[in-house]
Amino acid sequence: MEYLTPVPSRSPSYGSASLGDEYLPATGNGGYTVDHYDLNLDYRVVTNRLAATAVITARATMRLERFSLDFAGLTVERVTVDGERPRKTTHTNRKLTVTLDIAVEDGDEFEVAVHYRGAPRPIRGRWGELGWEELTDGVLVASQPNGAASWFPCNDHPSDKATYRISLACESPYTVLANGELVSRTARSGRTTWVFDTVEPMASYLATIQIGRYTSRQLGTEPVAHTAYFPPSLARVVAIDFERLGDMLSLFSDRFGPYPFSSYSVVVTADELEIPLEAQGLAVFGRNHIDGAHGSDRLIAHELAHQWFGNSLTITKWRDIWLHEGFACYCEWLWAEENGGPTIGTSAAEHHRVIDALPQDLVVGDPGPAAMFDDRIYKRGALAVHAVRVQLGDRRFFEALRAFVAAHRHAGVTTAGFVSFFAGYAAAGVIEQLVDRWVFSAPLPPL
Repeated sequence: MEYLTPVPSRSPSYGSASLGDEYLPATGNGGYTVDHYDLNLDYRVVTNRLAATAVITARATMRLERFSLDFAGLTVERVTVDGERPRKTTHTNRKLTVTLDIAVEDGDEFEVAVHYRGAPRPIRGRWGELGWEELTDGVLVASQPNGAASWFPCNDHPSDKATYRISLACESPYTVLANGELVSRTARSGRTTWVFDTVEPMASYLATIQIGRYTSRQLGTEPVAHTAYFPPSLARVVAIDFERLGDMLSLFSDRFGPYPFSSYSVVVTADELEIPLEAQGLAVFGRNHIDGAHGSDRLIAHELAHQWFGNSLTITKWRDIWLHEGFACYCEWLWAEENGGPTIGTSAAEHHRVIDALPQDLVVGDPGPAAMFDDRIYKRGALAVHAVRVQLGDRRFFEALRAFVAAHRHAGVTTAGFVSFFAGYAAAGVIEQLVDRWVFSAPLPPL
């Protein structure tokens, strides 16, 4: 079985309009990598008006006479490259293309500043509305897989991870959250500017802004600080439903290695949401996901698990999404067993029966873009993880998993890399055969 995807060839002097991901062929840009985004945002909540500057520090991976950024729905006012106006800029529905007067040589660093404004709105696609979304009284940003371009120009591809500084000014009654650590908060004339730094590399789809009339409660400090943000009216149920979050953090840190960021936050919106959402360093739940009776422990565990599997370890191609969702689903089962619920074996058997009754027409390791978020990816991916665990035994499995997480901390992962790494802990060919059966064959193997 060949697990690698070939990279398309590129023109010798023009950055490719796409990185070549077959699931999102129009998203992502070749010819450079981004080292850092500095986003300066001035936002009016009441009118949904944004005036912003994005300063992007990038490095050419080939000689560039032209390059592109993903950017949608907002008006570009001015672009500079290393402080100078480029020869030409063109902004279509989804791409901002910059043609240079003087080419950037392979390996050279360059800085792009984009000044823009408008009324941000989600990007509509086959997976619904993605990116910047107005709530009844605030904002939610959830961009997986390609909604980041709804609010800042970027190289919107999971393989291109960068550090961030995000500054947002808005009306003072609102609380603002973003990725990373809050480094300053300054109030003036009824508006407050919040500044956040993310020092760990982050994929663009995981960058987020959350705005609401929230209060906060520190839930604990071990193994890292974890805090909830929520409307004051939900204080009682939030305190109950998230009281086990520290125990989840401890369990997953023991099984996978240290929590990969400096803190963790959960946001509960005043609105109802279809599903919970994760971003780097935080997760977002709707008011309908909490009930004061631990009814969403499974969801809380799932979103927390993504901090390891999805945010620290990030797939480089969307076809490998089972590596995110399969592990996060398996963590639901881990937590249930730890908390006195069904054993891992019972959960695996139950979900195997459910999947066995469904059509056997989906290849987990290459489901196609329309099925990227099919529930079978989640559950069968978790069964694949369990199959590897059973084959290796608990001691070797968790030893291998902790080593895999440490080796790829804040970096990219692939199915090929997963197979190669875990193969070192088993007899020759065993892991390859397991992955072929569970991930690359449509018929469901016996449990």
